[in-house]
Amino acid sequence: MNNSCVAHRGFSSIAPENTMAAFELAMEQPQVQWIELDVQCSRDGVPVVIHDFTFNRTTDGEGLVRETNWSDIEKLDAGSWKGKSYVGERVPSLGEVLDRCCGKVRLNIELKTQGDMYPDLPAAVIHEVRQRHMQHDVVLTSFEPKALAKAKEIAPEFQTGLIIDARPGDLVARLKQLQCSFLSIGYTNVDKSLMREMQHEEIQVMAWTVDDKTIMKRLAAIDPSLMLCTNCPDVWEKAFHETARHFFRP
Repeated sequence: MNNSCVAHRGFSSIAPENTMAAFELAMEQPQVQWIELDVQCSRDGVPVVIHDFTFNRTTDGEGLVRETNWSDIEKLDAGSWKGKSYVGERVPSLGEVLDRCCGKVRLNIELKTQGDMYPDLPAAVIHEVRQRHMQHDVVLTSFEPKALAKAKEIAPEFQTGLIIDARPGDLVARLKQLQCSFLSIGYTNVDKSLMREMQHEEIQVMAWTVDDKTIMKRLAAIDPSLMLCTNCPDVWEKAFHETARHFFRP
C-alpha cells in the first residue's frame, strides 16, 4: 500500500493533539503507519511532547515549556480544551510515547525549536530513542537546520528531515548539506517535478497537512510514494477505502 497515512499529532481532529489519547486512537486505525509529534525540553531537560512554546493553548497552564520543570508539567490538564471526555489527559514525555508506540507504528519526531532555544534537544531525543533501540523506526525532523545538523553529528545512523513550506531553488543543495534523506513540505508545494527531483536524490517526501479528501486523492495521483500527513486518518481511510480495507501495517 502506498501513500502512507501519517497521523498529525496523533488522531488530532478527534482527540487532543500530542496526547496519549490521540496517539492511542491513531494506533487503532489500521491505515496509520506513522504518527507525527512535536518535542521540546522541560527546564530540567526532559523531552516533552507538545507543539506550542507555551502551555496556554492546549493545557490549563501558562508560561513557557522551557522554563517549567517536568514535575509541574505532569500536573497539567492537556485534554479539557478538546472536550469533557478528555479531562485529565496529560502532556506526555517522549519516553512514555516511545514506550507505547514501540513495535506498533513509526514516528516522525519534530524537534520543536528556533535558533539556539534548545541546544540540548537533539541529544535528549536521541538518548530516549537509542535507549529503546528505535532509531530505525523514527525520523527526526525540524524547521531549524541547526537542530538537524546537531542530530546528524551526534547520531549519523538516524534519518533526518527538513520541514519547509516553500520551494526554494536550492532545496536539494540544502538537504544534501544537512545530510537529510527526508523532506516534510507544505502540500501546496508538491508537484510531479518536486517528486521526480526528490526521488532522483533518494529523499522520502511527506506532504502536510491534508484534511480534504479531494486534495488527498489529487496528491496521491502525483506519486504513490508521497506520504500524506493528516489530522483526520478517517478522511484518509474514506479517500482510499478500496485499498485501505486490504492494507496491513508492515
